[in-house]
Amino acid sequence: MADGVDANQLVAGYFAMWNEADAAARQEVLAATWTADATYVDPLFDVAGHDGLAAMVDAAHQQFPGHAFRLTGPVDAHHDRLRWTWELVPEAGGAAVASGLDVAVVTADGRLSHVTGFIDAVAA
Repeated sequence: MADGVDANQLVAGYFAMWNEADAAARQEVLAATWTADATYVDPLFDVAGHDGLAAMVDAAHQQFPGHAFRLTGPVDAHHDRLRWTWELVPEAGGAAVASGLDVAVVTADGRLSHVTGFIDAVAA
């Protein structure tokens, strides 16, 4: 991991992006957390850049209104790589509607450049 990069803080920014409903506030999080040419890929999305990331988050908010992503375990880090587990839960409480694992590449300046997501479970 790059010197001075706090893996937990970086992943907190990742979740802040997913959970931020306000588009302007989300752009600030994107700029602080992701490189301009960052990519994200999972079974449902394959996007690049801040505009692609913002559109992906908008789509998730439309599909799962009133839900939030949250970290479910420790952030594991080595070299320029991170991995963590997550779940998508109703903000009002209740069982997760999805869960998975993400793996990321971190740049020398401490931002995300590539994230690959895996969905482990989806509620019926």
